[in-house]
Amino acid sequence: MASESISLPGGVTAPRRRRFSRQALAYLMVAPPFLVMVLLIIYPALLAVNETIWITEDGVRRLSAARYVEFFNTPLAVTNLVFTLQVTLITVALLFIFCFPISLYLRFAAGRVSNVVQILALFPMFVPGIITAYALIRFMGANGWLERFLEVLLGFEGYTSPYLRPSGIVVGLVWEGIPITVLILTAGLSQIGDELLETARDVGANRWQVFRQVVLPLMKRPVLIVLTLNFLGAFGAFTIPYLLGPASPEMMGVYMRRTFYDANLPSRAQVQAVITFVISALVSILYVRSVVSERLTQEDR
Repeated sequence: MASESISLPGGVTAPRRRRFSRQALAYLMVAPPFLVMVLLIIYPALLAVNETIWITEDGVRRLSAARYVEFFNTPLAVTNLVFTLQVTLITVALLFIFCFPISLYLRFAAGRVSNVVQILALFPMFVPGIITAYALIRFMGANGWLERFLEVLLGFEGYTSPYLRPSGIVVGLVWEGIPITVLILTAGLSQIGDELLETARDVGANRWQVFRQVVLPLMKRPVLIVLTLNFLGAFGAFTIPYLLGPASPEMMGVYMRRTFYDANLPSRAQVQAVITFVISALVSILYVRSVVSERLTQEDR
């Protein structure tokens, strides 16, 4: 016998009322972080965009892209933007190359060695960025520990310090990004059940075939997420580029700070911030689309 819904006053059934209550509770729980995001991120971003596209000339306020044209016509600004993109892409690539094998090892290995590897991979998460920067200066700087180690133990005297070079920024950003990269990739690998891998082996697949035809296809979403988050983290970095990078070219965060404080040009710094925000927003769309598509796939199931 089909269950009958209990009608309430006003023609509202009990299941519908419970569904409405759950939806209202969900919206109520989401409201605080959403309001914080609107007040601290979206509203200031829209305000900055609005202030940069309106200019006043001869007492007349009009819409204009002159400030953005000026940015892309300034060689130093374009150089810093390209430099930031290059450092970011190199950092993202190196993080994946280094961390994916570590994540594979942690997923399929067990024992004390894997526990030690996991502790070492997560250790940078608990070290503040400024401490990391100064530790790397002492380690890889001129007359640092690395140079002394190479000279004393290996007799190598051709060491060139990456400190105050683009490579110094990459080293620092890779060090900072290892924990989150390993965590996300390991979590994605842990969702691949052992029974699925055993089934692939039972039908005659070797290790390479299992990796290429089973593991990699199921890792597309975690890989996309980790690449997106690493891009956003490296692209907007400030502490590591400021302390380890060269004076020129500069990462966008350092360039904005120098434009705002040292050059006392807040309007130009605002344009730089908007361009940085737009690029980050375009990249973040990949992450949002991945999360939404995964949610829709689960609901269809």
